Amino acid sequence: MKICLAQTKTVKGNIEVNITNHLRFINQALAEKADAIFFPELSLTGYEPELAEKLATAPDDKRFEVFQEISNTHSITIGLGIPIRTVKGIEITMMIFQPDQALQTYAKQQLHADELPYFVAGNKQLIIFPDSLKIAPAICYESLQTNHAQKAKELGAKVYLTSVAKSQKGIDKAYTHYPTIAQQYQMPVLMVNCVGYCDNFESLGSSAFWNSRGELIAALDKVSEGILIVDLEDQTININ
Repeated sequence: MKICLAQTKTVKGNIEVNITNHLRFINQALAEKADAIFFPELSLTGYEPELAEKLATAPDDKRFEVFQEISNTHSITIGLGIPIRTVKGIEITMMIFQPDQALQTYAKQQLHADELPYFVAGNKQLIIFPDSLKIAPAICYESLQTNHAQKAKELGAKVYLTSVAKSQKGIDKAYTHYPTIAQQYQMPVLMVNCVGYCDNFESLGSSAFWNSRGELIAALDKVSEGILIVDLEDQTININ
């Protein structure tokens, strides 16, 4: 199965423009015959906690119907980030569109202290492709907490997918932590990060793939938009 990581530069708070940009990357993934494409944390708005109240929406927002249509037509899974308003509050959410299936969502379960004034935590782990690849998504901060990966593994996860918005400090931590997680739990780790300024820091890309032995197989640079495609069956790599 070919998994595409889309390292994007989000336009702060502009969902419509960011949808257009997402479609461009999805078309690239389709041209490369990818089976799935995943975007960084809060990719449709940018990682902007102070704007979450204004930008939060619902999963059935009609602006997102285009992603389900593409998924249905081209048999591609699409995972992207958006703040979702629930009865509990606003969640940092990954929406997953799959061919001819109901929309699934995964909400970040472990929040950084800085996020607590703006967001509430999710309470359930999702496994994507439960009958085959068994991908466990993790969103930024929680992906650096070993207990998150441990619980995902206990649920049968075979691949750990981290959708993040990280500065250089965060990238340094990730590049130390993820190889350990991959080796300890014998599951490849995929990380997709954004580039450009968001919130109060510069996000520095470096989207990457580690195999189940914790070896760094491929990575994108720190400043450019691009895609990294990993074939998890034979571990071949394609970078654009």
